[in-house]
Amino acid sequence: MVVENPNGGKTLSYSADGPIELLEVADGDDTLAFKDMNANGELDTWEDWRLDSKERAADLAQDMSIEQIAGLMLVSSHERSPADGLTDPQKTYLEESNLRNVLNAAGSNVEDTVPWVNEMQAFVETLATADTPYVPVNFSSDPRSTAGSGGYNADGEDISRWPSSLGLAATFDVEHTRTFGEMASAEYRALGIATALSPQIDLATEPRWLRVAGTFGEDAAQNAELAAAYVDGFQGSGGEDAWGPESVNAMIKHWAGDGPGEGGRESHTEAGKYGVYPGDNLAEHTEAFLGSLDSAAVMTAYSIALDADGEPLFEDRTGTAYDSGRMSILRDENGYDGVVVTDWGVMTGATDPDAFIAMAWGAEDLTPAERYVKVLGTGHDMFGGVNDATHILEAAELWQEQFEAGDQEVDAETRFRESAARILTLMFNPGLYENAFVDLEASKAVLASEDKVAAGYAAQLDSVVMLKNDGETVSAAEAADWEDKTVYIPRSYNIGIAGAFGPATYTEYAGLDLEVAEEYFGTVLTDEVVMDDDGVVTSYTAPDLSDVDLVLVGMNSPDNGGTFTNAGRDSESKEFYPLSLQYRPYTADGENVRKTSISGDILEDGTKENRSYYGNTSHVLNEADLDAFERAVDAVKASGEDIPVITVLKASNATIPAEFEADSDAILVGFGTSDKALLQVALGLYEPQGRLPIQFPADMDTVEAQLEDVAKDMTPYTDANGNAYDYGFGLNYAGVISE
Repeated sequence: MVVENPNGGKTLSYSADGPIELLEVADGDDTLAFKDMNANGELDTWEDWRLDSKERAADLAQDMSIEQIAGLMLVSSHERSPADGLTDPQKTYLEESNLRNVLNAAGSNVEDTVPWVNEMQAFVETLATADTPYVPVNFSSDPRSTAGSGGYNADGEDISRWPSSLGLAATFDVEHTRTFGEMASAEYRALGIATALSPQIDLATEPRWLRVAGTFGEDAAQNAELAAAYVDGFQGSGGEDAWGPESVNAMIKHWAGDGPGEGGRESHTEAGKYGVYPGDNLAEHTEAFLGSLDSAAVMTAYSIALDADGEPLFEDRTGTAYDSGRMSILRDENGYDGVVVTDWGVMTGATDPDAFIAMAWGAEDLTPAERYVKVLGTGHDMFGGVNDATHILEAAELWQEQFEAGDQEVDAETRFRESAARILTLMFNPGLYENAFVDLEASKAVLASEDKVAAGYAAQLDSVVMLKNDGETVSAAEAADWEDKTVYIPRSYNIGIAGAFGPATYTEYAGLDLEVAEEYFGTVLTDEVVMDDDGVVTSYTAPDLSDVDLVLVGMNSPDNGGTFTNAGRDSESKEFYPLSLQYRPYTADGENVRKTSISGDILEDGTKENRSYYGNTSHVLNEADLDAFERAVDAVKASGEDIPVITVLKASNATIPAEFEADSDAILVGFGTSDKALLQVALGLYEPQGRLPIQFPADMDTVEAQLEDVAKDMTPYTDANGNAYDYGFGLNYAGVISE
């Protein structure tokens, strides 16, 4: 059922078969409709859509039981199959644990998603009673709009596609980010999503870090500006700076910055659970967040923060969720009063029974109830990836015991209602209490609409960075100029790496999408490939290039592994090895390599574990990308023809260009862009506009010398033309783009 209120009043929706009825209230000459969500026949404060969200939330929080609030504090594990409809496990956590925050980790297929959303919303209406006030489902999502590699990318074509966050930074145009926020939020709401687990605004001061692609780069001022634009775009509606039907709660992450992992290792895994601050630069990392504290929510980081001597920055040698020092900066020093959420898996220790995703770094020895009490005590409100309220209810009892013993300042009920009021504000802000249901046909008109697709593609084009352009290799052209030309695009493979979600996956691919290339060229050539019975490449043979007009070599950044692969520590020997920004094997034996790590576990005898990778060698998974480049260069030489070679780097973090720059006539870099956008710029159909949002280093020696927590402290690579690939560098047809 859908009810439209007069004079711009709120639209109401509710299940025709559910228990909710309407209240009618005279307002001047108008009659306004409200939902009677507790069946008491009266218009309660929390039911009055004319009132402020915080006022409504505070009122409703007083009506809730501790059991219901405990469920409100949970955010589900990843739900990946909307096509299955409302499942029994989902009904269980909605009914028995009172969970109402659901993470939609599926693709953007509207035909699957909208019925599932509506089915779940209708189900929770039936769970409301006089003693259990109605709470709609607040669906959330990680970023899902990235066009190409180098960022999270949901399946399906039912959503507009944009550069990664690093690509948005590469445009050096804040309006692209603001527009993305405005358009993506409308698409999220069309999928029933009301909370964005983004933007990721960790400062990318460590170039090897495995999650650089999700950031806005390494400049704190630019980061703060783009984060604010992103938050404003998502939380506004229809271009207006006010909550409305297209608004989505933004959840900035990961406070207070997860970027300075020692050696670039990732804190989702045991290998990377430590962040280090040898430059004593925590302040710059927190500064990156301060431009966006209007966000409705904040997600905290995994890592344990250590100073240059390997001691905790504050008193707690724990991840942020358990660290009262870092949380005090957010809550006390900066007065943040929004919702604070743990990242997923933080409440589980690696030695817990049936532990799978377990990142309670530094708190493994606590019981589950003690962990919840500790995290609630640091100022958190919600717990990511938890479907069962058992342990948080145990924590409520433990908290009350501690209060009665004089160890807590407030009783459990007061503390829980404090979080409930904040969390309910996430429901009221985007209007879920009025209109939680989604209309399928209306959603189809919103998702991937022509204006959104065009704006996303324009941002992709503007994000492409040209680093090198010898002899005007890339220059203004028309599409017709290439229609009768022949291009060679070599092939490559990635050997994969085992991770938490399965064994290594071997993939073989063309460096650039051949079908897209066929849209522009008369003939597209690639390598002849021979594979063994297991699908492993045994040889590539380049074609005869005698009649080839252009060589396009697509390469991905050196791939050290993904978020959940424990990259940086050998799975069998348990030795640490270096993450590398070059393709060929790198042995870490230079003078700048730490022989004794800053980080390390405190061992039973009181000594500290040494996590140094000195003397060990990198494990880059796509070294074959450089083989493809060299095969193309050799084929050009063998042809005897003067064929330009354009290197197209699909970057997810910094890359050392020394291995391919000299033999490249032009170099283009894309951060999460589509191959089509990269090809258009490479062929001169769009003049490059982008600039580097991160430094590209000269070599691994300068990478080893830099400090994980300090930005822009590497020697940038300088090419044969004397151009330094520093932060902010990029070329257009006329030369270096001025700031």
